[in-house]
Amino acid sequence: MSDLSRFPVTRKWPAQHPERLQLYSLPTPNGVKVSIMLEETGLPYEPHLVSFETNDQLSPEFLSLNPNNKIPAILDPDGPGGRPLALFESGAILVYLAEKTGRLIATDPAARYETLQWLMFQMGGVGPMFGQLGFFHKFAGKDYEDKRPRDRYVAESRRLLGVLDRHLEARLWIMGDEYGIADIATFPWVNNLVGFYGAGELVGIADFANVQRVLKSFMARPAVARGLAIPQRAKPAQ
Repeated sequence: MSDLSRFPVTRKWPAQHPERLQLYSLPTPNGVKVSIMLEETGLPYEPHLVSFETNDQLSPEFLSLNPNNKIPAILDPDGPGGRPLALFESGAILVYLAEKTGRLIATDPAARYETLQWLMFQMGGVGPMFGQLGFFHKFAGKDYEDKRPRDRYVAESRRLLGVLDRHLEARLWIMGDEYGIADIATFPWVNNLVGFYGAGELVGIADFANVQRVLKSFMARPAVARGLAIPQRAKPAQ
């Protein structure tokens, strides 16, 4: 069994099951990508809540794992060569877990690169643009009198939804008949856009029938339902 004690992150979040993969996260669109992936693959793991309310992500222990202070991050005691591996960035973690388990990514080289292409589409476009729209529509940005910043992100989000909708025409999933990491990366953000951000009407989600269809299929998966609530948020103090 690997000794994880040399990793400072385990001092703040002790591993009760050090033989399992350790997940440090929060149930946000980026965070649940990894918990959904873990639920889909069945890999044993131990989740740890990184609370933004108490600035856990800025603690020295978390920064030792991810100097970019973002969730999610993992610590796998059984990494390549049997040595522990610490990893951050949700896209990189999805690729790692897919290759570790041999699941949810194509083995054919051309299809694998196409999968990575759509993963990068989410990482570089869907996530940042939907996130900025959420800021200007739901959070502090909603109080800005000048709506041009919000409308810029609305327009770009609609454009990205259009790209995705056209691609999904006559496809069950982003890669066709096979569900995989491109879907796990993308649809938590679509779900967040229309759900938590409440921006469905703003972006005209009704115009994107294929996106809605695949989102419904995604949300119906049992592993997705479980992963969306992991790690559980801390209950408010009584």
